[in-house]
Amino acid sequence: MRRLTEEEGRLGLKLAREAIEKYVREGVKIKPPSDLPEVFNEKSGVFVTINKHHALRGCIGYPYPILPLKEAIIDSAIAAAVNDPRFPPLSERELDEIELELTILTPPQRLKAKPKDLPKLVEVGRHGLIVKRGIYQGLLLPQVAVEYGWDAEEFLCQTCVKAGLPPDAWLDENTEVSIFEGQIFKERR
Repeated sequence: MRRLTEEEGRLGLKLAREAIEKYVREGVKIKPPSDLPEVFNEKSGVFVTINKHHALRGCIGYPYPILPLKEAIIDSAIAAAVNDPRFPPLSERELDEIELELTILTPPQRLKAKPKDLPKLVEVGRHGLIVKRGIYQGLLLPQVAVEYGWDAEEFLCQTCVKAGLPPDAWLDENTEVSIFEGQIFKERR
């Protein structure tokens, strides 16, 4: 999938906003508009992040390209608003207080290296991470390491923690580490 233009990114944010507002107000899942650019029909991973007063209020998405982008945006937006287990469902009165962030993901690529060499392969600010071992899996978007000022090693540790694993689980040969990139679009309200 090619990178989205700024205009396409704005359309994606608008779609996410409409999906959230319609669902929170009426409990109805919108249908994607038929006049979206062709790139919205391509399968892509995507995350929708909801921030309220510059603090996280919800973040859910699809790490893998299993749905057309337009459907993945709608599903992720609604899930971030009402199904993120870390937060209560978004209320109608909060709709004017939130800002959305849309991250379009490249397909994850598993890193094939000795565990001790993994930090050299992770580029902070460019790569997001997925850590997987058995039934445990965690994902952190590329912007998270930058926001917290983490280096590559700390980013790996924190992704393990997100997966419910010990921080040093990435050093275990049985732990899979994958990288991906994200194209980020933010609402300006």
